[in-house]
Amino acid sequence: MLVRKEVNVMRRIEIFDTTLRDGEQSPGVALNADEKLQIAHQLAKLGVNVLEAGFPIASPGDFEGVRRIAQEVRSVSVAALARANAKDIECAWQALSGGASPRIHTFIATSPIHMLYKLQKSPEEVLEQAIEAVRLAKSKVSDIEFSAEDASRSEVDFLAKVFSGVIKAGATVLNIPDTVGYATPEEYTAFIRAVMERTIGIEKVKVSVHCHNDLGLAVANSLAAVGAGVHQLECTVNGIGERAGNAALEELVMALRTRRDQYSVETSIVTTEIARTSQMVSRLTGMIIQHNKAIVGKNAFAHESGIHQDGVLKERSTYEIMSPSVIGIDVESIVLGKHSGRHAVHQRLTDLGLDLAEDQFEDVFARFKQLADRKRDVTTADLFSLAQVQKEKADQITLEYLQVSSGTHLVPTATIGLMYNGERLEDAACGDGPVDAAFKAIDKVLGTRGTLSHYSLQALDGGEDAQGEVAVTVKFGENLVGGRGVSTDIIEASVRGYLQAVNRAFVRGWIKVREKNAR
Repeated sequence: MLVRKEVNVMRRIEIFDTTLRDGEQSPGVALNADEKLQIAHQLAKLGVNVLEAGFPIASPGDFEGVRRIAQEVRSVSVAALARANAKDIECAWQALSGGASPRIHTFIATSPIHMLYKLQKSPEEVLEQAIEAVRLAKSKVSDIEFSAEDASRSEVDFLAKVFSGVIKAGATVLNIPDTVGYATPEEYTAFIRAVMERTIGIEKVKVSVHCHNDLGLAVANSLAAVGAGVHQLECTVNGIGERAGNAALEELVMALRTRRDQYSVETSIVTTEIARTSQMVSRLTGMIIQHNKAIVGKNAFAHESGIHQDGVLKERSTYEIMSPSVIGIDVESIVLGKHSGRHAVHQRLTDLGLDLAEDQFEDVFARFKQLADRKRDVTTADLFSLAQVQKEKADQITLEYLQVSSGTHLVPTATIGLMYNGERLEDAACGDGPVDAAFKAIDKVLGTRGTLSHYSLQALDGGEDAQGEVAVTVKFGENLVGGRGVSTDIIEASVRGYLQAVNRAFVRGWIKVREKNAR
């Protein structure tokens, strides 16, 4: 007798990454087009299905970032955000038009509180605007995502009516976001099911969720939505984003992978790219990953308790539910130092996914040799910082020299020399400490006025010769911008971080630099 064997087919969940759109809206984050493109290429290697590249109407910089990503990153679908109006949608289409697989992502709020106070529109007006926006977007591209902003606080029947209308107008993806992070897993699951049951044509489209972390429930709510049958999860690397951030991509992916028995789904994510993607996003955005952050935090696979250490030595699964190697954290097989040659350094950079052109590599290698003279071993973290410094070389204002004097009975004083437009600008200032004096000297040299709102320092790795990494957030007028600097000298690292923030503010037109001849 022939026995039929049951085959358990895993359902595929798509990953929609919005690191470059919602993630960049984190206070102090200001990525330029080159930095966005670098992250986009890494996200493609990571295996995301959809990459939301930005909000083109927001600024010329955002438009240029989306345009370059759409043209150069062709292995994934590239999305651009647009409010539900013609101007936004036309701008999004212009930015995406050179892409291989473009998606216009349009949205309008549907909750009573948003319609009344923010939009000042009736439900009927919102319904009509949503349908018209999707219809216009559909005339540009075939792939249209519609988001009902603040969906989790919307009325089920009205939301289903809006969704039914936009499906008929041509939407291919419906997003049910928990925009303010208000939902709980149980009610969110019930809400999604109710909306799906009452939406006409729901079987023709994909359903997505986008969860914020205001109550610390973004990942839990997203996983609950998987149980409700959604097809797409929207998230960001390291969970960055507005306010408390978004659902963290790495946590969602590893939860689905580690608990396949619970969720019976799979993703296209190449998990061995998670760690390097996380590190790249952290360095480029200037947002340091907390040490106890799930999956990618410094302590995620560390065991200090004697009982834990004993268990792990005997059998790793006693205290580790996943292997560090699964997310791309491996023990370094090559130890780099002052005697390492070009081939070894180039190979290690390649292994880390840091693809550099020949002239870029030569610059990195020269600075590698300088660093190796000051450090016994050059670590993976050091290589990432060296490669990142190379990416920042296009800065218009650069550090020429730094000199500080400070002591128990001395007034901290810093003298700074900067290069701008081929000229050296220099001045000195006093401060509460050497770092404060250096920051004031920079502002004095340039004629700018920055207010430091955040400063943090951490060692890139262990050891007394470790490089210090400084992250700053600086306020220029009403604008917050972040910067990061790395050096074996803490004051130099601080100055480089502040200068990166200055350069980012300068590029965005938030500050003007006083010319030498204007003094």
